[in-house]
Amino acid sequence: MLPKLTGARAVVLGVGKSGLAAARLLRREGARVVAVDKKPASELAAAAAELQAMGAELRQGDPPESGMDLVVVSPGVPLRQPGLQRARASGVPVVGEVELAHQLLSPKRPLVGVTGTNGKSTTTALCGELFARAGLRTFVGGNLGRPLCESPLSGPWDAHVVELSSFQLEGIVDLRCSAAVVTNVTPDHLDRYASLQDYAEAKRRIFMNQAGGDAAVVNADDPVALELAPGGRAHGFTLQPSLDASRFQGGAAAAPGGFRFLDGRRFAVRNPALRGAHNLQNAMAAALLASLSGVDDRAIQEGLDRYPGLSHRLEVARALDGVEWINDSKATNVDSAVVAMRAFQGGVWLIAGGLGKGAPYAPLVEASRGKVRAVLTIGQDAPAIEAAYRGCAEVVPCGTLDRAVAEARRRARSGEVVLLSPACASYDQFKNFEDRGDTFKRLVGELT
Repeated sequence: MLPKLTGARAVVLGVGKSGLAAARLLRREGARVVAVDKKPASELAAAAAELQAMGAELRQGDPPESGMDLVVVSPGVPLRQPGLQRARASGVPVVGEVELAHQLLSPKRPLVGVTGTNGKSTTTALCGELFARAGLRTFVGGNLGRPLCESPLSGPWDAHVVELSSFQLEGIVDLRCSAAVVTNVTPDHLDRYASLQDYAEAKRRIFMNQAGGDAAVVNADDPVALELAPGGRAHGFTLQPSLDASRFQGGAAAAPGGFRFLDGRRFAVRNPALRGAHNLQNAMAAALLASLSGVDDRAIQEGLDRYPGLSHRLEVARALDGVEWINDSKATNVDSAVVAMRAFQGGVWLIAGGLGKGAPYAPLVEASRGKVRAVLTIGQDAPAIEAAYRGCAEVVPCGTLDRAVAEARRRARSGEVVLLSPACASYDQFKNFEDRGDTFKRLVGELT
């Protein structure tokens, strides 16, 4: 449990969206707040003004070593930092922003958690849609756009559907998900984790506080995710027509035109926003979470049919002269780009590159064979991508996104696809993947 917040001396590390939301919530609860960030002062002006307006202080540099009752850490701040370890050793609670929010949420309302390497954003947004179709006022956020600390500031809400990254899960203590899923686990963030197993253990934390009556869901086709399933009470989902029900409490399996629950209920997946095998997995995961949380079948089917899709994830930016331009900027790792590539039959002009995460590009190269017309590289990791594709496909070094779009416009023909699926983070050239995707959509929109 956290200390009483009224009058508490709270330090917030990082003043991005999560940090500012945490500071607002702490101030509402009467805490004295000091926010700390290492960015240059020129980049902190807007945050400083917002913090001043709420009665909080901003310091640049390292956090104080003493005089703290609570430390709230933004997701990008590693909890293994020596200063944070010393704070914990001295008895100061060090928690993530989602843990702070959880302490102020009603335990009687469903809190659905979604984690995984890929698919978690679509699963979160889709699950929120299913809840909303059931008439529930649903907060959808976490790692997906809205920090969870905004919930107690903006409620009341009937339910919460929250994307939880591995970084956020590192900072939970008591957070308990009434239903939770691990969509898959593949190599990612290896610049922060010592190994895939280390990364997987962070994902496992989504189940750690569950108790009787709570639901755990895992991807039965993913061996690492399967190993994270709590024994005896997990629900599984699979792309195979049959699922070994003896291993699971329940689940879902692919069926012609959609999927079926193991109890026989069937659902159609005919929405263009859910094309591809990966989206069938996302649909099964979201439907299981919703059903296990009490959402009825009518609302589930209506939500599957009307889900509008997620920005920056296989988003159709434009069709021009028979060429389809696809914004998949949210593909910030290799495995996510592989998933995108598998959604297309061929004729793909792939725009890839950015800030690499240390994972090999070989899986993306294999998924591209026979499909890719050329790879148009951008950003810092362009040389590594070019080396990986040598002998498999033509590579055109473009350097920047505007040059890649211009090259694709010059060469792509009717019936082909221009796919921005970078397989890299965006921070070498853009503020975030949203900025990268919005820039792509603007450039494509300006084409004549």
